[in-house]
Amino acid sequence: MRFFSYESKFGQLFLKLSYSCCLNVLWLICCLPIFTIGASTTALYYTSFKIAKNEGSYITVMFFRSFRQNFKQATLIWLIMLGTGLLLAADGILVHRLMSTSTGTPAVLWTLMLAAIIAGAIAYAIELCYIFPLLSIASNTTANMFKNAFLIGTHYLFVTLVVFFIHYAMFFLVTNVFTPLIIFGEGLCAVLSAHVLLKVIGPLTYDPNAPKEDQATEETDSDEDDSLPGGLV
Repeated sequence: MRFFSYESKFGQLFLKLSYSCCLNVLWLICCLPIFTIGASTTALYYTSFKIAKNEGSYITVMFFRSFRQNFKQATLIWLIMLGTGLLLAADGILVHRLMSTSTGTPAVLWTLMLAAIIAGAIAYAIELCYIFPLLSIASNTTANMFKNAFLIGTHYLFVTLVVFFIHYAMFFLVTNVFTPLIIFGEGLCAVLSAHVLLKVIGPLTYDPNAPKEDQATEETDSDEDDSLPGGLV
């Protein structure tokens, strides 16, 4: 039956759901040491971008190739993000407690500090949405990765909200509706996000794992795109 054939839309959908499940398992296993979460997430998005572009079907090979090649930089970025996240969380809890026990001028001061922390948390969330997907398909310095991730995230706010909603929806469904959906978890989130993110970061990047002649072609195509946000390095 054509409906169940490999080329049908149902067949392609089922195949990508299968890929999502496998990617989720790979991602979870490679995240177990904690400090490897960055490399694992980078590999997850690298493979998800390939799936979104229908390039290759050996997801395990692609996943571990990206994991290995981006391990050093992804781990450094993850440790920076982890430290920053813990600092923001600790400051937020402390300031919130001080604000609740203060009155008058000190309470106003703590409120302003809490607002600054919330603003920092929003910037942190934007970085988290883009830094590892960007690292997975681009080669740049760590400082420029952070800069470009923030610039892209703030320039394409609607896309940022969509990516955030995808992850929030999965979290809500797993915790409040149907827990077995966790089998798809971050794998499905990454594949769905990849389809959206390709529209904004695809033209800005090239595959760091591709042959040099392919990289040159992609860089030329990227230079010809006039709709990209300024300030990217």
